[in-house]
Amino acid sequence: MSDYMFMLESHLTGEQFRVVGQMQAAAATTGLSLYLTGGAMRDVLGGFPVRDLDFTVEGNPAKLVKLMTTKHGGTVVSTDEPKKSTQLRFEGGVSVEIAMARSERFAKSGAKPVIEPATIHEDLRCRDFTVNAVALSLNKASLGLLVDPTNGVGDIERKELRAVHNYSFYDDPSRMLRLIRFRVRLGYAIDERTRLQYENAREAEMLTRISAEALGRELRNAAAEPDSHDLLAALEQEKLIELYSPVLTGAKLNLPVFAKLQKARHMVPFGLDFRINTMALFLYVLFEKLNPKERSALIAAAELTKVETAAPEKLATAAKKLERDLKSPKLQKASQLYAVLSKTPGEQVLYLAVYSTQRIVHDRIRNYFQKYLPAALEVTNEVVAATGVAPGTPKFQRVKDEMIVTRLDARPKKVAPAPEPLPPPPPMSGFVRGSGMRQARS
Repeated sequence: MSDYMFMLESHLTGEQFRVVGQMQAAAATTGLSLYLTGGAMRDVLGGFPVRDLDFTVEGNPAKLVKLMTTKHGGTVVSTDEPKKSTQLRFEGGVSVEIAMARSERFAKSGAKPVIEPATIHEDLRCRDFTVNAVALSLNKASLGLLVDPTNGVGDIERKELRAVHNYSFYDDPSRMLRLIRFRVRLGYAIDERTRLQYENAREAEMLTRISAEALGRELRNAAAEPDSHDLLAALEQEKLIELYSPVLTGAKLNLPVFAKLQKARHMVPFGLDFRINTMALFLYVLFEKLNPKERSALIAAAELTKVETAAPEKLATAAKKLERDLKSPKLQKASQLYAVLSKTPGEQVLYLAVYSTQRIVHDRIRNYFQKYLPAALEVTNEVVAATGVAPGTPKFQRVKDEMIVTRLDARPKKVAPAPEPLPPPPPMSGFVRGSGMRQARS
């Protein structure tokens, strides 16, 4: 095993590494060359939690996608036909992208690129920043081989963001938004030459060539960031938030509430299969200080869908019902609270963490994330299988649920109080220490 494969195994969660193994086996069956790329490799090498597994194959990945859905239980979330890219979700909340290695040529700034199949080296040289242009071979003949044509590993070690080529911001001006997003998420500095390219692109008015589709994509990416407050504050400082609406500044940007949302999202343990519509919650906060006309203008600027714009109102209604349930005196046991919150969409739980004025609601949400959820996660499939129940059967899930209830409702063991220390012995007057003989008084 190469050092990089060992690093990969030790850095991913158990569920993520299981999916990597399944992808390797499936790719070998289809004869496709498979690589772990992009953000996944950046986060492994940089020591960050891996949010998504990004796979790139040389050739059409359609057969690989079909194998991963039919044989390994992957669910298709979205597809991008021109890029031959598919988003999948697996058990345990593992998010995966499978894409074709491709080259991209831009006829003009901001236009959709001409996409053609390519080798992995050509693919990496067409990416935005060098830290995202690193690949790890998962093929049998070259397993663990690192592909790094732009020295992205060196930039990760220096904690720098560097554009892959000089015209990066001219080809795709939305990369200027992406640059600030990565700067906030990773805490990396912007390379001096890249900063100059960024400023030159702004002076050339490349921001005006960002399409509404690209603005919408970046807004969805912003919604998915746990540190949304920090990102929006940075975009306001760079005067990039104005691309969505000129009124999004000061009180209209609602940064104090975004700070509460950021704090609430940090309560969620990493690696949890926490199903959340981040866009619904993000838009609720973003829309809160805007009047109807201002909201409409923002929706048009980012080409938001009707489903996306209707979700915030539905969220508020559903969260109020959840608040009534959480205030109920019937929730006496930890297992009862766990049963309610574990089945509730994550955006409703975090909405109450931000907006509820009821202390009991905040206490119960905090206890769920800090006490009950970690305790429930200790009941793994391996623990249940050790009881002799066959995995994948209806009885298996029933036994697992019963074990979780038992663990959550078990009374903490009483710790016996420590015994009182014995009093020191009284002084033995009339004796000489160590003599063993009594002396006569003078």
